[in-house]
Amino acid sequence: MISASFVLITALALLGAYLLGSIPMGLILVKLMGRGDLRKIGSGNIGATNVLRAAGLRAAILAWILDMAKVIAAVIIGWVMLDVAFGAWCAFAAIVGHCYPLWLRFRGGKGISSLFGVLLVINPFAFIICGVEWLIVAISSGYSSLGAICAMVLAPVLMFVYDVNLGWPFLAISVLCLWRHRGNIMRLIKGDESKIEWKWKK
Repeated sequence: MISASFVLITALALLGAYLLGSIPMGLILVKLMGRGDLRKIGSGNIGATNVLRAAGLRAAILAWILDMAKVIAAVIIGWVMLDVAFGAWCAFAAIVGHCYPLWLRFRGGKGISSLFGVLLVINPFAFIICGVEWLIVAISSGYSSLGAICAMVLAPVLMFVYDVNLGWPFLAISVLCLWRHRGNIMRLIKGDESKIEWKWKK
């Protein structure tokens, strides 16, 4: 029988993970660099892609790493408290926070960097596979979003093969990220999605 104290502790852990994920790393980083309010630049998104537009490649990489780090921290907290599967559910809560941050009226990022953070800490091999897949699709098609969407579909498949108990939280993460990318999906279908300009191809 599950005790009330156990339910309370796990609920607090998930809430803490959500609040951790809600910290808008990209927004804070761009403000600290004196580049203004990220929400008023480019797409208005607080993710690494828009940081790239606002502050350049180095800032975008740092924002990506920080977004991964906060989700990795959530995984570790859940893992230490209970097990790796609960760590993955804490990661899901953190990604919900990243996508719908309390501090920004629930207008956040799209979660792809956070997804890669969870993969890195739980299954580095799956992280490498999804990373290579993203590079191949993004370079060959010119669409970064297409590579990310394929990674979102691939990640839960890999995790179900690895461990069914991990497959379910990764499926939840994937569905959330796909929902956040619904605009990109519609633009890809219509042929209106922006392509990456690879300078080395010119």
